[in-house]
Amino acid sequence: MSTFEESIYQLIVETSTNLPADVRRRIAAAREAEDRATRAGLSLSTIAQNIEMAECNVSPICQDTGMPTFIVHTPVGANQIVMKREIQQAIARATKDGKLRTNSVDSLTGANTGDNLGPGTPVIHFEQWEKDEVDARLILKGGGCENKNIQYSLPCELEGLGKAGRDLDGIRKCILHAVYQAQGQGCSAGFIGVGIGGDRTTGYELAKQQLFRHVEDVNPIPDLAKLEDYILDKANRLGIGTMGFGGNVTLLGCKVGVMNRLPASFFVSVAYNCWAYRRQGILLDGSTHEIKEWIYETGSNVKMNSEDQAASEAAPAAERREVVLTAPLTEEQVRSLKVGDVVILNGEMHTGRDALHKYLMDHDAPIDLNGSVIYHCGPVMLKDEEGWHVKAAGPTTSSREEPYQGDIMKKFGIRAVIGKGGMGAKTLAALREHGGVYLNAVGGAAQYYAECIKKVNGVDFMEFGIPEAMWHLQVEGFAAIVTMDSHGNSLHADVDRDSKEKLAQFKDPVFA
Repeated sequence: MSTFEESIYQLIVETSTNLPADVRRRIAAAREAEDRATRAGLSLSTIAQNIEMAECNVSPICQDTGMPTFIVHTPVGANQIVMKREIQQAIARATKDGKLRTNSVDSLTGANTGDNLGPGTPVIHFEQWEKDEVDARLILKGGGCENKNIQYSLPCELEGLGKAGRDLDGIRKCILHAVYQAQGQGCSAGFIGVGIGGDRTTGYELAKQQLFRHVEDVNPIPDLAKLEDYILDKANRLGIGTMGFGGNVTLLGCKVGVMNRLPASFFVSVAYNCWAYRRQGILLDGSTHEIKEWIYETGSNVKMNSEDQAASEAAPAAERREVVLTAPLTEEQVRSLKVGDVVILNGEMHTGRDALHKYLMDHDAPIDLNGSVIYHCGPVMLKDEEGWHVKAAGPTTSSREEPYQGDIMKKFGIRAVIGKGGMGAKTLAALREHGGVYLNAVGGAAQYYAECIKKVNGVDFMEFGIPEAMWHLQVEGFAAIVTMDSHGNSLHADVDRDSKEKLAQFKDPVFA
């Protein structure tokens, strides 16, 4: 193995397992802004605990390690062909070691490559510069927040905000709308990068490039610095909050870049990133390729849990009721639950994502699912002589299963679904008719939930690939919040409606 490949491997591991200091400081400030007895406060405490667990375990902060995207600046004359090959080798090694999830899937067949390599994976951008060092940066942006990226073509009409014209005020409206439409599905509280101008392709690239900026920097363009501050302030008045549970903190950072455009086109592109803002960089010696320094301050310098945490979180929480349940569940148990309850689950649960839900619509299940719990999760798994082990296991975005979920619950007698971001009207109606419940786990908290999984009882459909397989997991103390109950109540619908009303207050022009 070359020194360059080893340095890239270290970059991948650090990026996946240890949030940098600037991100940690923002999350710590968010915790101070929320009452820890609320749903949002409880979630932020779980997030803080997960961050430190991931660092301690040297395991992925979130199980969805996304599409690895590198930006590499090299001296003139560097062999980029060799570098690309060695980056790919480092990716494959990190995947084998459980630092990355197997995320590269054939778009036509759905087959998982198993090593995160394939056409377009990973993404590597090379640029030459007139320096002797190599600057290599990596961002791991998961699919849940990637799906909340959005691009606007001005002028346009925006829900709650009216007309957005081809000016700074129109840009302002687009960015606010981007935060609103994400709700909690991108694992808020999050960060956004914004690209103004370019074409459809370069606009999105510019937006993602903004996520490589330091959280605490100041935009050198005064109008954009003012816009960034405005968005950060106003987005946190929408009341969406952590995980979409409502609260004071919805956005942790906003970075805006601009480039020229065609006269006929005016794009505003927004790259949404979850709280698990995994990006890091290394500066390498141009000759030896050894690491000279880390581009972003290491997260180990910022501890997430304050001394008063235990005392504050031990205080009674007026807005929540804790209910301990053991699967399989009965209809009576499920109908006793209401939005806001915290469920502590024991027993067996079964993972299920897109491939499984599609399959179950037309086929029988491999096991009896009556009274069971389905977990929307694509875990990171490693196998040794003792069997399978869960390395990371946070929830995936549930909305993708909306076309299937209600029908599958009634068909097989499933009583509970765990995921993140909530589901829609069809599922809510099925919960009411059938006697089911939706439990929202904390998105990105992959180490926190992995610790609750005591045993892997078995697996079906390995042909779907590890993330899409149906894992049968024995759990203890698995905590999630009821956000959709069997009485027709949905916290997600309530927060959406409330935040839409608050969005409308920003309709009038600000930047004339």
